[in-house]
Amino acid sequence: MTLTTPSDDLTAARELAEALRLTLRRLIREFRRESHDTGFSKLQLLLLVGVCERPGVGVGELARLENLRGPTVSAQINALQAAGLLERATPNPRDRRRIGLFATDKGREVIEAVRRNKTDWLTRRIAELSPQSQGAIREALGPLGELAP
Repeated sequence: MTLTTPSDDLTAARELAEALRLTLRRLIREFRRESHDTGFSKLQLLLLVGVCERPGVGVGELARLENLRGPTVSAQINALQAAGLLERATPNPRDRRRIGLFATDKGREVIEAVRRNKTDWLTRRIAELSPQSQGAIREALGPLGELAP
């Protein structure tokens, strides 16, 4: 019987983490390629998703959530609004400085199209895998979900 030490466990975890990081990086790169035909930048899509996920979010809060500078986010929000993807809510009477952002129907359609393209790409790729590989992915979903609470 072979006993493992905590440092052996840590070394194995580090090797697994490195392999997972590289695999995820390749998958994310492919996902990004699947959203290139929208006519909007990756940053604009990121911000539009942020607004879709948090209706009523303010520009400053969105900048903090995405770890971006306020002026950068503000300029992109203005472009998204000009394109008809976002709208600004009427200011709150208690705090007229804070104006909430909401996706328009057109904005939600763009995000749904991007998500659909990514899901379709992933569906095709998974369908090419063996049943055993598909099962391994299915089994890995639970533990992978535990990594990001």
